[in-house]
Amino acid sequence: MSLRPRQFDLIAFDWDGTLFDSTKIIVRCIQRAVVDVGGQRPTDEAASYVIGMALIPALAHAAPDVPPEKYPELGARYRHHYVALQNDISLFDGVLPLLADLKARHHWLTVATGKSRRGLDEVLQAVELRGAFDSSRTADETAGKPNPLMLQELMHEFGVEPERTLMIGDTTHDLQMALNAGCASVGVSYGAHEPDAFHALDPRFVGHSVRELHDWLLANA
Repeated sequence: MSLRPRQFDLIAFDWDGTLFDSTKIIVRCIQRAVVDVGGQRPTDEAASYVIGMALIPALAHAAPDVPPEKYPELGARYRHHYVALQNDISLFDGVLPLLADLKARHHWLTVATGKSRRGLDEVLQAVELRGAFDSSRTADETAGKPNPLMLQELMHEFGVEPERTLMIGDTTHDLQMALNAGCASVGVSYGAHEPDAFHALDPRFVGHSVRELHDWLLANA
């Protein structure tokens, strides 16, 4: 296996719902923030759909009855609830061995996320994640998904062509971003979006667990 030519030089991971088991808590924080500013509580489905988007567009989509002048307060309430619950969030089982095996095969590993730079940097401070990723992009420093700018900047940074780049994520926003950038994608079904919506976006594979994702990447990436 170690002698098999790589198909992808650059692998970009979404964060929440793909590597980080945060979907339920994000949904809860969105719902609480909307209620805090006087909006109608979004359903679980409406709140989970926007995961992966940049924060304010995501909150606006989940809370159509909240006027734009309240968006700053809405964002602040979301961050308040998220900080209160962030210690309840953890990596999915199997993520660290997955990253280690890909590192051993000399893929460039990156993160392309709807999180803010500050939020991503905070979670990447964990001891077990130091040095795990070669680079990252966040929605507040580039453009939110499905705009392809995150992937385009990462490809440019490493001098990698789209056909040698793989995006892995749990939402249609991730897979659409890959399509928009001309890259291949892989979906995971254990995050925010139902996998039935993935197939129209032509992922190479849909993993139903980190173990399935790990096995597929070792055999095909």
